[in-house]
Amino acid sequence: MYEPANVSDDATAFRRAEKKYKLYYEQHSKFTRKKKLPKPIDLSDLLDFDLILQNFNKTGVLLDGIRVLEAVDSSPVFCIEDRPGFYFIPGALSLEEQCKWIKESLTPFPQPPNITNHNAIYGPIADLFDSAKEDKVLVQEDLPTNNNRWKFYEEEEGIAKAKERSCKTVSASVLLRKLRWSTLGLQFDWSKRNYDVSLPHNDIPDALCQLAKEHAAIAMPAGEEFRPEGAIVNYFGLGDTLGGHLDDMEADWSKPIVSMSLGCKAIFLLGGKSKEDPPHAMYLRSGDVVLMAGDARECYHGIPRIFTDEESAEIGALESELSRESGSYFAEYIKTSRININIRQVF
Repeated sequence: MYEPANVSDDATAFRRAEKKYKLYYEQHSKFTRKKKLPKPIDLSDLLDFDLILQNFNKTGVLLDGIRVLEAVDSSPVFCIEDRPGFYFIPGALSLEEQCKWIKESLTPFPQPPNITNHNAIYGPIADLFDSAKEDKVLVQEDLPTNNNRWKFYEEEEGIAKAKERSCKTVSASVLLRKLRWSTLGLQFDWSKRNYDVSLPHNDIPDALCQLAKEHAAIAMPAGEEFRPEGAIVNYFGLGDTLGGHLDDMEADWSKPIVSMSLGCKAIFLLGGKSKEDPPHAMYLRSGDVVLMAGDARECYHGIPRIFTDEESAEIGALESELSRESGSYFAEYIKTSRININIRQVF
């Protein structure tokens, strides 16, 4: 599924593209107090399906190598001719849907028994988002069995307990910012690189299953319906990337992965079956849906950059709607973050 970076592949076309678009900062003297500024990069080669859609609606003309299929719920579906099985649906999710799935991704989705990246160190952590909102701290419990157990406390009480026990604490807000992935539905065992059907889990919500089925339909083999069985939620902050990888642990690659983008704008790289193949670079915005099925399942892909500055993130309307619906905390989180929900048929 997610491959570790290979130092020896620095010279590949995919790796060069990752380095080209990655966030780097201008170098200043260590004695200066100037704010770090991102190094400027040339973004003129990126595919922008928002602009492609606008131009298509006005003129009916498409860029060379881009095709359009029938609309899904009035949203045109774009394809790239030399990447069969790849489908891009710009603006597929309404503002209301984006808000709903951001809130779900931050509250119930990381809840035990679902596994997150924090399990390896802290074990199951319940109510992470609410604890961060309330400025709580996680304190290592002192148990006779010497098992590592952790519990959230109000900040003052937690610090006092930690001093009393000479143990560690970590703030919930730091843990929330370090949340990188959670799983729902069938759980993926990262150490064994397979799905472990014996692990307890929360089912994928019916509404998310239905949404995935609707979008997956265009990429499904004739006469078959998509079965959402597992999902991975990725969380990105400033400077975070996702290296080039294949999603190859599912049984039938003819079935699509349904990938939903939420929050800050990102750059997505879609390579070929070898990292030597030059990748297509494109923008992903909040509300976009991508499908990868068939041949596209064998294509390397990744996220070399997200845009968190106000001008480039392009989430002003989303922030306003989240603030109106749920107060400022969700909006504060998403203004510098991106969430990706990718849903799979496992068997």
